[in-house]
Amino acid sequence: MFIRSHSEKDTYDAAKKFAAGLFGGEIITLSGELGAGKTIFVKGLCSGLGVKDEVLSPTFTVMNDYIGDKLKVYHYDAYRLFGGDEAYFAGLTDYFGAKDGVCVIEWAENIAEALDGLETVKVEIRYAGETEREIVIE
Repeated sequence: MFIRSHSEKDTYDAAKKFAAGLFGGEIITLSGELGAGKTIFVKGLCSGLGVKDEVLSPTFTVMNDYIGDKLKVYHYDAYRLFGGDEAYFAGLTDYFGAKDGVCVIEWAENIAEALDGLETVKVEIRYAGETEREIVIE
């Protein structure tokens, strides 16, 4: 799926719509440069799943979890991690595939080994201008 976003609101709304198709157990990897809109995407996804809490990037906590009306959201930021073993030993992999929730992992490439053999939904957000983004969902 390809989406052209012209603003943060477009990215948020696209993720909110995407969330309607989630049923639990999904592992969603987010990639894109700093500032591309990964956290905005997560905020929209959480809104689509009925999360009422403020959604913040877990850059320093590595993972935040949120309870939605439909599913839980396990929001990871692997920017500061250095490999799958680090994610595993921190207990972060315990939620991968949890049927009562969705895992959303920013900077998933940093813990790629922990995701080996798991089915993932890949979301890439690319710059296409100052405020425009290309969102590719596979």
